[in-house]
Amino acid sequence: MAFREIRKARQSQKMALEDCARILDHATHGVLALLGDDDYPYAVPLSHARIGDTLYFHSAVNGHKLDAIARCDKASFCVVDTDQVAPEEFTTYYRSVIAWGRVSVVTHDGEKRQALVALADKYCREGIDTGYEEKLDAEIEKSWGGCLCFKLEIEHLSGKVSKELKAE
Repeated sequence: MAFREIRKARQSQKMALEDCARILDHATHGVLALLGDDDYPYAVPLSHARIGDTLYFHSAVNGHKLDAIARCDKASFCVVDTDQVAPEEFTTYYRSVIAWGRVSVVTHDGEKRQALVALADKYCREGIDTGYEEKLDAEIEKSWGGCLCFKLEIEHLSGKVSKELKAE
């Protein structure tokens, strides 16, 4: 499958892959788009963590997301890094990234633990002053059976930035 590139007229707004990866790492949430019930799009906001070319998510052990993933493994995940409305200029200053790929449930316990640690490190490490590792181990142990991890293996990554921010 060939993924569409940014239109030629907008090529100057295309972000470098390393900038796209940085934005994925920095963003606190994004929207995962799947093929939902009766072929309606299903887009759901999620927290995420990136390890290499893979995005990890956590979930309950059943629900709409998992039903959609079982039906069709193709997905996209969008994060918006900047969204500054400039009404006096009739424009928006923006920076966003979309990752496309295949989604699957993590079935290996080692990879599941790695995903949970990556998510916790991204969202919780800075907020816990002492005993982080012990608290994390206890939380993983407590939630293990009721928690599932899934991943999007990135096949294509694209980012776009407004001309005004590109000049910075």
